[in-house]
Amino acid sequence: MLSLSGAFLNATNSQETMKHQFKLKYAPHLGMFEHLAGKDPIDQLKFMADMGFKAFEDNGMRTRPIELQKKMADIMQQRNIEMGVFVAHEIYWKEPNLASGDLDKRKEFLSYIEKAVEVAKRVNAKWMTVVPGHVDLRQSMGYQTAHVVESLKQASAILEPHNLTMVLEPLNFYNHPGLFLTGSPQAYEICKAVDSPSCKILFDIYHQQIQEGNLIPNMEAAWDEIAYIQIGDNPGRKEPTTGEINYKNVFKFIYKKGFNGILGMEHGNSRPNKEGELAVIDAYKSVDNF
Repeated sequence: MLSLSGAFLNATNSQETMKHQFKLKYAPHLGMFEHLAGKDPIDQLKFMADMGFKAFEDNGMRTRPIELQKKMADIMQQRNIEMGVFVAHEIYWKEPNLASGDLDKRKEFLSYIEKAVEVAKRVNAKWMTVVPGHVDLRQSMGYQTAHVVESLKQASAILEPHNLTMVLEPLNFYNHPGLFLTGSPQAYEICKAVDSPSCKILFDIYHQQIQEGNLIPNMEAAWDEIAYIQIGDNPGRKEPTTGEINYKNVFKFIYKKGFNGILGMEHGNSRPNKEGELAVIDAYKSVDNF
């Protein structure tokens, strides 16, 4: 069977005939296909739709010019692309903010959440990523958790009237040492404590393969609090099939659970240029075949 790469390079198929009917809503990001589609964000969105992708995510949407946000929203609506996550706030990578209980840091975070509501409305987003920041080494984990929960409860009160959801992303210790939120059980405990439809888990398969492994059982255990999923193979954080994760089985599990949300392709390309971008599409076609 001729791969997408071969089909494209031999110019035997048009983009439309190559369009794939994916079973799940995989969401590319800007830059993933810029050699094939060009650097213009609108052209990239059109290309994603032509390839059969039903969703899109953009960590940096919050900081993009408002006019560009509106243009991207318009083309997503025209091409039936669902908007995934954007990062709702400035993340504290090196110092504590929410875990500290500092009221000024909490106020700053809540201000970002209020502004993120307007971004979400503008681009038709339902989810936004939240990372609670660095641990506070001067406080026990119990106190830190209570501080984080309180901040998230107040943020939920802002989001609930708009039917928006912040998704908490646990990050692995190897790439992001020192962060407060690392594992899915911890995220699950926090979401249960916040007890709001506006506070759920972003389960990043790449991060959790490094942090805890046992992917399918851990997803099963936390399933009722998982609202969003992100993808990346390990090692390398590239497209599925390039590392150790059996993505075909993982996606089959997610599909059988009836997941109707978005799976963000938050990874790099394993190979450069057009050939590498086509290889990403081929990889998703292969693991979506279950």
